[in-house]
Amino acid sequence: MTMLTKAPPPPARFLDEDPDERPGAGPYPGVERLPARAGGRFTPYWLLLPGILWLLVFFLLPMVYQASTSVQTGSLEDGYRVTWHFATYWDALSTYWPQFLRSVLYAGSATVLCLLLGYPLAYLIAFRAGRWRGLVLVLVVAPFFTSFLIRTLAWKTILADGGPVVGALNALHVLDVTGWLGLTAGERVLATPLAVVCGLTYNFLPFMVLPLYTSLERIDGRLHEAAGDLYATPFTTFRRITLPLSMPGVVSGTLLTFIPAVGDYVNADLLGSTDTRMIGNVIQTQFLRVLDYPTAAALSFLLMAAILLVVTLYIRRAGTEDLV
Repeated sequence: MTMLTKAPPPPARFLDEDPDERPGAGPYPGVERLPARAGGRFTPYWLLLPGILWLLVFFLLPMVYQASTSVQTGSLEDGYRVTWHFATYWDALSTYWPQFLRSVLYAGSATVLCLLLGYPLAYLIAFRAGRWRGLVLVLVVAPFFTSFLIRTLAWKTILADGGPVVGALNALHVLDVTGWLGLTAGERVLATPLAVVCGLTYNFLPFMVLPLYTSLERIDGRLHEAAGDLYATPFTTFRRITLPLSMPGVVSGTLLTFIPAVGDYVNADLLGSTDTRMIGNVIQTQFLRVLDYPTAAALSFLLMAAILLVVTLYIRRAGTEDLV
């Protein structure tokens, strides 16, 4: 008869040692762990080095240069030198605050329109497109295959005074309502705020659709089935399940749309007029035509600070950190 005996306790020298440092300890019993290489701990930092160098050369150094430019005084003939003239910021803001406000209003309007148009489209792709999902996604991304400038110029033809779009809007008396709201002037759409907002909405709509689709596509369809089994109406299902779970996509899409739209100047330049100039147009003019580099640099920093403030408040108000 075989006697079962209790295994002897481990040697005393192992009781106070780290278990991972015992001979043969590791993921495979009986195989001694190889000593760690001295440079292994620095491997993640070496992998980050190219990205850090890229940000240093193409982001941080230009920012430092523009910061020094914004506090310079002088002229193009005599040259500029750093005199720490911070009054340039106040002068730029007090002079061009209407363009700042107009940029925020135009970009905000375009963002809201992109959300209203993009959410149903993203919902259709995620839950109703079926085998056509890939084709619809390609159609959403297809405008990126064309130059941003060409796409904006195409809208000059679409919104031409004698074109079918303006003719239909006149026949439906839509322009009477938009004229009363101050979005159009007379019986034309070009060179009005409506044309600029339409251009911004069209050009940045894919930036809204793709994050929304990503969030909606992750929602488990069984949640909708469970809501139906509990006699929830489609509107209740959307309000209690779909919309809350898609909020990360809403936040991401609105940020990806608003941030580039507020600094855009191509749409206002090609589709607008002098009365629809945005802050991007002012910065471009100061840099390339007026050659007032301190004012242009100060406006750039003010725009960046305004965007950071708006984004920070928006993210805190949205209550989500999952910006997917």
